Amino acid sequence: MAESNRWSREKAQAWHAQQPWLVGCNFIPSTAINQLEMFQADTFDPETIDRELGWAEAIGYNIIRVYLHDLLWEADADGFKRRLDQFLKIASSHGIRTLFTIFDDCWNANSALGKQPEPLPGVHNSGWLQSPGKRIVNNPGEWGRLETYVKGVVRAFGQDERVILWDLYNEPGNSNQGAASLPLLKETFQWARESQPSQPLSAGLWFENTELNEFQLSNSDIITFHNYNDSASLESAIQTLKSFDRPLVCTEWMRRPISMFATHLHIFKRERVHCIHWGLVSGKTQTIYPWGSPAGGPEPEVWFHDLFRSYGTPFDPAEIGIIKAHTGKS
Repeated sequence: MAESNRWSREKAQAWHAQQPWLVGCNFIPSTAINQLEMFQADTFDPETIDRELGWAEAIGYNIIRVYLHDLLWEADADGFKRRLDQFLKIASSHGIRTLFTIFDDCWNANSALGKQPEPLPGVHNSGWLQSPGKRIVNNPGEWGRLETYVKGVVRAFGQDERVILWDLYNEPGNSNQGAASLPLLKETFQWARESQPSQPLSAGLWFENTELNEFQLSNSDIITFHNYNDSASLESAIQTLKSFDRPLVCTEWMRRPISMFATHLHIFKRERVHCIHWGLVSGKTQTIYPWGSPAGGPEPEVWFHDLFRSYGTPFDPAEIGIIKAHTGKS
């Protein structure tokens, strides 16, 4: 891909100057176990989405990160676009803009449309899906439909002010893929560039793979990254990434008791690094349980992710107070 298509540093910083401090969460309604259940026609749940994003609005959140899936486009492109538009209307009504994530190398490799599995009790993200899945990532002969999907979604919403940023590929190289995901990552950037969105493009740094990191850093308009570690690690990562002179967005953080609102949120605000933690409402994804949690365990005394129970009560009211103090809602 021609790097000249990338935003200049000046354009990226101008974008940054136009934004408020962006703070929010990765979002999936509590009634969905994965991306398919969130957006398939039979299980799309605008009532729950509206209610739960109301809780996000009430604590001052103004951005959410939302995962899509290629099979949704293949099954019903027009219906999928209508549901995405409806979703954006709901989020916008709460003063929240959306960051869409196109592909993902995490969790379950095999996806199928239709009824999704029930959660395995006590297991973190037991039903979350890779998109498009390891087999297809490693088979370029099947990428034609992926190009159609990427271009279709980006062209449909690429001039939409309700969409703030495109995260083209979550954690490329996860699931023991490593640099094998780089060819699809490169193509995905090319397809998205050809679609000429008004919003910036990115793919987040998340682990030490030199080939992937170099490509992501040299092709992303805005630098996005993940950091679930302690405050010293976050401070170090921010200072390192600031050397690239581009806006920073941490698209995943917060895992109790290591990465916390009390210890981290002030760092993001002080450095004007936009931040999006994992999870809003405890539900079918079961991300209140730690990574690698055994099946059947009781609710953890300290939640791993998420802020609210499904009926709106916060896990920790003190955390909500910290968030509101930083977003000006207190």
